[in-house]
Amino acid sequence: MKRILVVDDDRSLRHVLCSLLETAGYNVTAAGDGVEALKLLNRKKFNLVLLDIGLPLMSGLEILSRLRKKKALPKIVVMTADDTPETVLSAVRDHAYRYIGKPFAPNAVVDLVGAALSSPPAAPPIEVLSARPEWVELLVPCDLESVERIQTFLERLKADLPEHVRESVGRAFRELLLNAVEWGGKLDPRRKVRIAYLRARRMLMYRIADPGDGFSMEALAHAAVNNPQGKPFQHAQVRERKGIRPGGFGILMVKAMVDELIYNEARNEVVFVKYLD
Repeated sequence: MKRILVVDDDRSLRHVLCSLLETAGYNVTAAGDGVEALKLLNRKKFNLVLLDIGLPLMSGLEILSRLRKKKALPKIVVMTADDTPETVLSAVRDHAYRYIGKPFAPNAVVDLVGAALSSPPAAPPIEVLSARPEWVELLVPCDLESVERIQTFLERLKADLPEHVRESVGRAFRELLLNAVEWGGKLDPRRKVRIAYLRARRMLMYRIADPGDGFSMEALAHAAVNNPQGKPFQHAQVRERKGIRPGGFGILMVKAMVDELIYNEARNEVVFVKYLD
């Protein structure tokens, strides 16, 4: 039976989460402050920790920092209403597995716990190269799970922006990162995609560099961006012949959602810009 530690100073929320997780079949232990939580983590082995950041006696971020020194680190899902860039990036740097912002539906946490525990036990770390709120730079393993993980963290950096901007930028970033991980990194978690997120007063800019050799835009007959005029679905026939999954609208979709999309010569690096005016 999987063992979970729930750490939150809100007694009502702690009780609800423990009850739901026990009903779902987990062995659940609870702690109401950071010191108690750290003692439990030093004495017992847990598969996953639901960790609040704003704890009395010792903050969740301090617990994360101390746990980082351990060899067998449980997966840690951070729960907090503090979505400032400094908090989010500190959690990433200290190898938090996922992030969920408060308030949330308790059942959403149960779903997240199930997904986390069904994933490989030793998730490759996301490396933080720069953690300034206006300049974030990361090395992300080339696997699909890491795409999901980094998406939840980077979404919090845009929490103050209008919803339509967050949605368009988030979808564009996800599509390009998936391309980098799948085609450039060959879904090999030993290889890394380098991501830079820059925020200026009037724009957002993302740069994604994958470890592959690049590609030729003209050779993408399976992509909608190369469909001849009047034949909007020709790429679907190509994909079917090659045995490629349905799709092919990624680059075309990204072009419609951002203001500028620029590739380097080899096309293993891409930059996109979204203006905020």
